[in-house]
Amino acid sequence: MDLRVYYQKIRDTESRILDQFPVVVSRETQDGGKVGVCTEVSRAIAAKMLVEGTVREATSEEARVFRKAHVEAKRALEEAEAAKTLQFKVVSVDEVKRLTSARGAQDRA
Repeated sequence: MDLRVYYQKIRDTESRILDQFPVVVSRETQDGGKVGVCTEVSRAIAAKMLVEGTVREATSEEARVFRKAHVEAKRALEEAEAAKTLQFKVVSVDEVKRLTSARGAQDRA
């Protein structure tokens, strides 16, 4: 294979890709690549993989579903991380009595 032609194909393909980070869908490969796995990659990587034939561009619907799932996964991860950082304070018996008596005084007022 002529390397000039190969890299020219990559540059041409990269110039046709509109998104900064396009979503690509993998194809089955001889070395064990799974078919149908969506991935968001840089424009340069997408162009290289498209020229090599290991991926295809995702349809707009596939990209939308992928990005929506990615946002949901990120939200779930952030919620799990927030739950891990639950703060608590050890309070002595005297302090509990003081706090409850102060609260009772506020309720009576």
